[in-house]
Amino acid sequence: MTISRKDIEKVAVLARIRVDEEQVSALEKDLGNILDLVDQLGAADTANVEPLAHPLDAVQRLRKDEVTETNQREAFQAIAPATEDGLYLVPRVIE
Repeated sequence: MTISRKDIEKVAVLARIRVDEEQVSALEKDLGNILDLVDQLGAADTANVEPLAHPLDAVQRLRKDEVTETNQREAFQAIAPATEDGLYLVPRVIE
C-alpha cells in the first residue's frame, strides 16, 4: 500500500506537527513500508487460532481485595480549593 505526499501533509496538520519537505519523502517511504507490513499481517490465515490474553499464558498473582489505607478524605478536602457535601467542586469546562 502506498501513502501519498498529500496524505502525509494532511496527517501532519491533524497531528499538529511540522514536517519539513526533506522529511516528507522519507516518511512516504517509511510509512509505505509499515502499511505493507500491516497488509502482510492481515493476509495471514488465523481462522484456527484461538485468541490469547497473554502470549505466555502467564497468570497474575492476585492479592486479597482489602482496604489497606485509612480514609483521609477530610484531610485532602481541607486543602482543596472548593468542596461541598464531601465532593470536589471544579470549574465547568463543557457548556
